[in-house]
Amino acid sequence: MQLARVVGTVVSTVKEPRMRELKLQVLRLLDENGRATGAYQVAVDAVGAGQGDVVLFAGGSSARQTGLTDGKPTDATIMAIVDSWDVHGKVVWSAAAETPS
Repeated sequence: MQLARVVGTVVSTVKEPRMRELKLQVLRLLDENGRATGAYQVAVDAVGAGQGDVVLFAGGSSARQTGLTDGKPTDATIMAIVDSWDVHGKVVWSAAAETPS
């Protein structure tokens, strides 16, 4: 799994039939210190994440291991909305401490 921030959505009126009910989010990948890496990913949202949320997403075959994505043609799925994380015992990022923009 990887860390990312939701920065947008993808709207598509024509989709493969099994993808019609799925919300697609644009993610900006983050490093272990919460800094944007410059890379982006489109992912299916399995947890109801919103703009600005920091999330964990899985890619590859793991992306199809949720109830929402089982048997669907997806390569990336948001699996969790992050509350906080630490590295080497030090809190690096916390949603509670983040100032809304």
